[in-house]
Amino acid sequence: MTERRYYPFSRFLRDRFGGRVQRIAIDAGFTCPNVDGSVAVGGCVYCDNRSFSANRRSARRSVSEQVERGIAGIGPRFGVDKFLAYFQAGTNTYAPVEKLKRLYDEALQHPNIVGLMIGTRPDCVPDPVLDLVESYARDRWVCLELGLQTIHDRSLDWMNRGHHHDAFVDAVRRCRGRGLNLCAHVILGLPGESHADMMATADACAALGLDGVKVHNLHVVPDTPMEKMYRAGEVPMMERDEYVSLVCDFLERLPPEMVIHRLSGDAPPDYLVAPMWCLEKSALLNAIDREFERRDTRQGSQFQPGRFVAASRVALPLIPV
Repeated sequence: MTERRYYPFSRFLRDRFGGRVQRIAIDAGFTCPNVDGSVAVGGCVYCDNRSFSANRRSARRSVSEQVERGIAGIGPRFGVDKFLAYFQAGTNTYAPVEKLKRLYDEALQHPNIVGLMIGTRPDCVPDPVLDLVESYARDRWVCLELGLQTIHDRSLDWMNRGHHHDAFVDAVRRCRGRGLNLCAHVILGLPGESHADMMATADACAALGLDGVKVHNLHVVPDTPMEKMYRAGEVPMMERDEYVSLVCDFLERLPPEMVIHRLSGDAPPDYLVAPMWCLEKSALLNAIDREFERRDTRQGSQFQPGRFVAASRVALPLIPV
């Protein structure tokens, strides 16, 4: 198989574990502080956990049951026996430390679980929680996924995040030296963001020395505030070719060793309103490959280690990895 011109998560896992590894998505029933009223209500304007978490579309099972079912279904399908416990739906550090430890321990007790992935918000990782997560990283691979989305506070306000970019910078700095693999979630195509705005977010990811990034195109799922905005003509969606070019621009500005966990947002057919090209994931990845080949560039081609990034409210100097 021809290697892609970026560093995909699948290759990182082969490099790290010596073979193929699959994620087991876990829904432990977490909510979010911008859902329950702690910082806002209604959640992010684009979000419905059912669109990306199959577990939210069925009766919830215990963590251990989800792990067992995931391994039984995915293992034979892909011929693998190593798995990552991926706490995905909701804000997976948004609970007392004692509860978090019980849930994480329950997932990690299965002998085929070789690592832990935790999706959360940058304003929900107080030091006691980071101390707990660090304790798991002493003898296994642990990835903490932080929702960056964008560095621009005006966009964070639009999406009803309930925090600003300085919360992300603070979280990353407090994670340093703990042995954690840090991954940022980014959304491209937010309304009102220019090409320069999105490239500034890429430069911020590079400047902060993150280990990985998940890139999503803005897409619409049902029963969300953004669906109403989209149907009212207030939120345009990018065409696929526009997104392909933008992704390549974005990746060119990242360091070549940064792991690319994903390059598109999607949802099951019955949970997707627009754009419909999201459903053709293989075609999208192939189009990104072709665009890199056409340009004869790759991830890191435009990376500048000393580039200084001025965010909307926070100056981000380069932080040594």
